[in-house]
Amino acid sequence: MAPTRAKPGPILLIEDTPSLQLIYRAVLTAAGHDIRVAGSATEGMALFTQTGAQVVLLDLGLADRNGLDLMAEMIALRPDTRVVFITANGSINKAVEAMRAGAHEFLVKPFDEARILNAVENAVERGRPNRPAVQDRARAGFIGSSEAMARIHAKITSVANSMATVFITGESGTGKELCALAVHAASPRSKGPFIALNCGAIPIDLLESEVFGHVKGSFTGAISDRPGAATAADGGTLFLDEICEMAPALQTKLLRFLQTSTVLPVGATRPIKVNVRIVCATNRDPLEAVRRGQFREDLYYRLFVVPIHMPPLRERAEDVIEIAEAALYRCAEEESRQFDGLAPEVKDLFRRLPWPGNVRQLLNVIRNVVVLNAGGLVRPDMLPEDIIRPAADSPAPPPAPSLHGPEGEPLLEHLLGRPLAEVERIIVTATLARHG
Repeated sequence: MAPTRAKPGPILLIEDTPSLQLIYRAVLTAAGHDIRVAGSATEGMALFTQTGAQVVLLDLGLADRNGLDLMAEMIALRPDTRVVFITANGSINKAVEAMRAGAHEFLVKPFDEARILNAVENAVERGRPNRPAVQDRARAGFIGSSEAMARIHAKITSVANSMATVFITGESGTGKELCALAVHAASPRSKGPFIALNCGAIPIDLLESEVFGHVKGSFTGAISDRPGAATAADGGTLFLDEICEMAPALQTKLLRFLQTSTVLPVGATRPIKVNVRIVCATNRDPLEAVRRGQFREDLYYRLFVVPIHMPPLRERAEDVIEIAEAALYRCAEEESRQFDGLAPEVKDLFRRLPWPGNVRQLLNVIRNVVVLNAGGLVRPDMLPEDIIRPAADSPAPPPAPSLHGPEGEPLLEHLLGRPLAEVERIIVTATLARHG
C-alpha cells in the first residue's frame, strides 16, 4: 500500500476577470485543490500573507499593479513560492522575462483544463520536501531500472552540463519528450524555460512563424508582433519534436540559426541574438530521411551530436512493472481511490505483451483500470478487453501479396494498366511482406 501523502496548502489565484475566476476555480476545485481567489494585486498580496500559499496563479496583466513586481515581492517574502503566470498571446516577451525573474511556469491564453491542472500539479510537486529524484521520474513515467534505462540516465548526466545538441530517437510513445525534459532539468538551464514544438503538428505555412516569430503586418492575420519558440526559449531549452517532418525551406533557416545563434522573425529586417540549447527528436530513422532527400545532410550532422535512443517498452524487461505500479499509484491518488498493486498474473501478462504503443499505451491501460474500478488488487478481469483477449482470438491478417502476379508474371507486368493508388498499395504491402 502506498503511503499517504500530505495535501498541499491553499493555492492562490489572482485574476481580475470575474468570468475567468469562476472557470479556473471550478477546474481546480474539481481536481481537489483548495483555491483562494483575489481580484486585484492588493487583495492578492493580502491573501498571500494570510494563507501561506506556496503556489500562486498570477495574471500578468493586472490593472492595479505590474505582475512581475508582485511576484518579486512574494518571492522576497517566501523564496520557495512557485508562481505560475497567466498571460495573453501578446505578452509572451513579458512571460519570458518572468521566467528569468523566477516564475515556475507560464500559461498562454487560451489554454485547456489539462494544461492548467498540469501546471499546478507540477508546481505543487516541486515544493514537496525530501522527494527523491526517482519519484520525479515516476510521476512522469520516465522510470526504470533496466540496463537500457541505466545507460540513458548515465548519458543524460554526462551531456546535461554541455551545450551539445541532443538528438533523441525512438518509437512513438517511448518517452522522447520526457527524455528531453530530463536533459533540461539536469542542466544549468533548468531554471530557464523549456519550450516544446511539434514540427509535425503545425501547418507548414505557419511553422516558420511558430519557430522564429513574426512582426506585425508580415502576412495576413499578423495583427501584432509575436516572438517564436526560439525567442521564448532564450536562456533555456528548445525541444523540436518530429524534426524530420520540418519543411526543407525551414531546415535551411534552422541551420543558419544553429550557426549564428540569431533569430530573424518573419517580416523583420534585424536578427535577434538568443542563447538556446537545442534538443530534437524523431520516431523515424533520420539517416534514412537524409538518404531520401527529405532531411538536409548538413543539418543532420549539425544536430546529431549526442544521440540518445529510447528503447521500446518490449525491450525494457522489468521496467514495465515499475512504470505500471508508479502510474497506478499516481492515478489512484488523482481519482481518490485506493489500489493495492498488481496481481501476479497481471504482472506476468504485462511482461509478455508486445506493447506496440509503448509507455503511452501502458499508461492508458492503467488509467482505464483506475477510472472503471473501485480499488483493491488489479486483477486480469479489470483490464481492458483488448489487452486480455488471447492472440488466438484476434483476426488473422490477410495474406500478403506475392512479388509476382497471380499468373507468376513479374510484378511490373502485373502493375501495368492499374490505377496509381492501387499500384501504390500493392507495392507497399509487397515490400512489407518481403522485409517483415
